[in-house]
Amino acid sequence: MTENVTQDISILYEDEFLIFVNKPNNMAIHRSQGMPHDEPVLLSCLGKQIETELFNVHRLDAKTSGVVLLAKERKIANQLTSAFERHEVEKKYIALVRGKLPETGIFDTTVQKQAKGRQVQAETRYKRLELFTSNISYKTFENIELSLAEIEPITGRWHQIRQHFCYNRFDIIGDNNHGDRTLNHIIEERINHKQLYLHAQTLEIKHPINEHIIKITTPIPEIFNETIKILNC
Repeated sequence: MTENVTQDISILYEDEFLIFVNKPNNMAIHRSQGMPHDEPVLLSCLGKQIETELFNVHRLDAKTSGVVLLAKERKIANQLTSAFERHEVEKKYIALVRGKLPETGIFDTTVQKQAKGRQVQAETRYKRLELFTSNISYKTFENIELSLAEIEPITGRWHQIRQHFCYNRFDIIGDNNHGDRTLNHIIEERINHKQLYLHAQTLEIKHPINEHIIKITTPIPEIFNETIKILNC
């Protein structure tokens, strides 16, 4: 099972105004109501690591790993947040999903807005990178197929990727909120690890001061490759 992360956060890019890091999975960006008081959060852990006050810019689910952008000044954070709201940022994710995902496609349907129950329009583009047949059979499924996908959310809704893939029966592996809990449990037992297989791989944005384009990319987490290897035997 995944334990609380206490090691140093991996810094991908840093200057006097902002910092990009590779957030571990199962770590929230900031503290929220109901969290244990000793639960590590990114803003606190990284702030102590680099001895600088940091400000949140955008959202990334606690269970999702990958590229996160933070600012060192509140004014800079507000500028960057506005860029996200204006859809001036390119984001790409990697996910492991159940089923034979089409080679390319777009999910352009409504999703549920967090805690309010109403539906809002959302758009998610995807591309299948790899398809393989697993050694897992359960219920009426036999040797289920799994797809490795590159995903680009055009809008930025709550759990947008997870909802879109669930609604279209391509559940993201490890998603117990929207996905296939039975399959997730089988995989957890096979690999002895609990993981949401959704990783924010690329983030591209214009620098708020010098206006240079910064594109930060992280490699696919090794746990993805290890899991595919174990399930593809």
